[in-house]
Amino acid sequence: MSPLKIETHIKVQSTEIDAASLLAQETGLSKQVLKQAMQKGAVWHSHGKQTNRLRRAKKALKIGDELHLYYNQAVLDETVTDAELLFDQEQYSIWYKPFGMRCQGSKWSDHTTINRYIETHLNPARNAYLIHRLDLAATGLIVLGHNKKVTAAIAKLFETRALDKFYQVIVEGKFPDGKVTIDTDVDNKSALSHAERLEYNSELNQSKVQVKIESGRKHQIRIHMASIGHPVVGDRQHGNGSDQTPNLQLTSCHLSFVCPVTGEDKVFELPQSYRPEFQSR
Repeated sequence: MSPLKIETHIKVQSTEIDAASLLAQETGLSKQVLKQAMQKGAVWHSHGKQTNRLRRAKKALKIGDELHLYYNQAVLDETVTDAELLFDQEQYSIWYKPFGMRCQGSKWSDHTTINRYIETHLNPARNAYLIHRLDLAATGLIVLGHNKKVTAAIAKLFETRALDKFYQVIVEGKFPDGKVTIDTDVDNKSALSHAERLEYNSELNQSKVQVKIESGRKHQIRIHMASIGHPVVGDRQHGNGSDQTPNLQLTSCHLSFVCPVTGEDKVFELPQSYRPEFQSR
């Protein structure tokens, strides 16, 4: 039997019924199930021109409002490894994003996203605003802001390339000696990466490579490594990865920038235990 999937849109006709009761009445799902779906981001509320996720089952509704349910049991059952707080700077924080944790939700849920995880686990509780992204399959350092002013200031650093970010990847083959610059276009847009071999494992014929990117195109490192014949180990989209190979071996390891709050130079390094290592197939 395939997982239950329901999409429905309901116009509010009465203020005498709350959101959970109205959805239960329309779909046959229990209120408890619907409350869980709300917490996971599967219910939306439209009032006037604004549409936002609805988390509170008892939220007061007005006539003319709309409720939108995007219930997909398979999506709601997804689980991910917990993110880990590495550096708390109060107005922003730096986390370790694990494999499989998303940086963006969908209409069906947001419970496996890094920002939702932070909002439900950070102490003291704060809003969490996404500033940059890591691929679903990538791991490593990610910065989130906790107020809109600081979020915008750090986002500007990314946009203007006023910070340094380094990644480490395990790639197939013996990567060339010295610094290698790759400028292959990504999605018909200019892209620039600088790479340098850190270590070579002759037994596995794999190299550990440090990469600095000057631009931030989607899948840039993965595409660039594949374009010169050294695809990232575990890359199922641009390389030779499969269900039998390790997860994608691409990790964000270093971030440094001038703190927009204090004006101090900040350097954030991923602990060695989180960095990619050679793995036999």
